[in-house]
Amino acid sequence: MTKKSAIKVEEVNNYIVNWLEEYAQKAKVNGFVVGISGGIDSAVTSTLCAQTGLKTLCVEMPIHQDIKQVNRGKEHIEQLKSRFSNVSHVITDLTDVFETFKTEVPISEDETKYNLSLANTRARLRMTTLYFHAGINGLLVAGTGNKVEDFGVGFYTKYGDGGVDLSPIADLMKSDVYALAEFLKVPNSIQIAAPTDGLFGDSRTDEDQLGASYDELEWAMLESEKNKTVEDFSGREKEVFSIYKRLNTANKHKMEPIPVCILPKNL
Repeated sequence: MTKKSAIKVEEVNNYIVNWLEEYAQKAKVNGFVVGISGGIDSAVTSTLCAQTGLKTLCVEMPIHQDIKQVNRGKEHIEQLKSRFSNVSHVITDLTDVFETFKTEVPISEDETKYNLSLANTRARLRMTTLYFHAGINGLLVAGTGNKVEDFGVGFYTKYGDGGVDLSPIADLMKSDVYALAEFLKVPNSIQIAAPTDGLFGDSRTDEDQLGASYDELEWAMLESEKNKTVEDFSGREKEVFSIYKRLNTANKHKMEPIPVCILPKNL
């Protein structure tokens, strides 16, 4: 199921950079703000933004963060600052804010729902922080979601990491993001790290949560676009395709416009 990216990496890189620059100029803003997680998507997104020559603010927002994730993020930021004079960075530690929030909300008897709600709260606190930095600096919040996450399985937090001004890599499959990361010389520590959203304060990976790897989900997304059904597969392929269809259906509300109650004209 492993799929190697077929994109023209340099051409794609240049296209996205030009798109970012033109969008920012039309919006009359100074540049971009990117939340840095220590993962591949935020590393690629911030590098694309940096190439525009416009102000690119990298923001670290730890909340009980795994030290390995923190170190990877710092390594990337330092490398980016050494390559691009328009890159700056700031740390906004949200750990105390998160802990205060927890004291003001009830503890649910359903531990799974409680922990998931807290995980999503972390993402929403970070979104709020990014928009604060964007507001005081005249910047746009650049999203870091890729195509599989944003439009395949909906693996992001609504109004959390899904709350952005523009999405530079949302038309790229995960394999494409890795291809760009290699081209952009993103630190190897990030390229080889297992993808994780880092929202639970433990070592669980995206694959642990999703039940399938990004290579597998990318395959399933492409098969789904061919109008295939679960009955067309067997074994692991059937299992993966079922996982993809279940997540795609359950998270459709994230991918579609907010439903609006349209009143009849006679009311």
